[in-house]
Amino acid sequence: MPLDVRIFFHGVDHSRAVIAAVQRRAEELERFSDRLIACRVVLEAVDHRHHQPALYRVRIELALAGGLVVADSGPSQHHAHEGIYVAIRDAFEAVRRQLQDHVCRLEGQTPAAPRIVDATSHIDAVSAKLADTDDSGFA
Repeated sequence: MPLDVRIFFHGVDHSRAVIAAVQRRAEELERFSDRLIACRVVLEAVDHRHHQPALYRVRIELALAGGLVVADSGPSQHHAHEGIYVAIRDAFEAVRRQLQDHVCRLEGQTPAAPRIVDATSHIDAVSAKLADTDDSGFA
């Protein structure tokens, strides 16, 4: 059964492109859980001033068997959400991570910890590999 996606606009113009972006992202969430029942997305323009671009807030609520997952992507101090599509992307990334963690907990697993990569050792390894070959591109 397809996911029931409901989109609400507050201070944001209705747009087919925005609706399509939200629906596409919501459908992608179905890969992570077969327990999804409904997805409610609120798109809101906040702090809109006449001579400045609007900042956007996106709130996503996922109803699923066994609970509710909520993510909110509001404007930051760095104005990362001056574009509606950036706000949508960030909110769906946040809700995807929360959904994955929720599913892990339901299945009795520990949510995956963020992988920390030591950039220095990686750069040293690549440099050593390039030094061993004659085709590094440097004279």
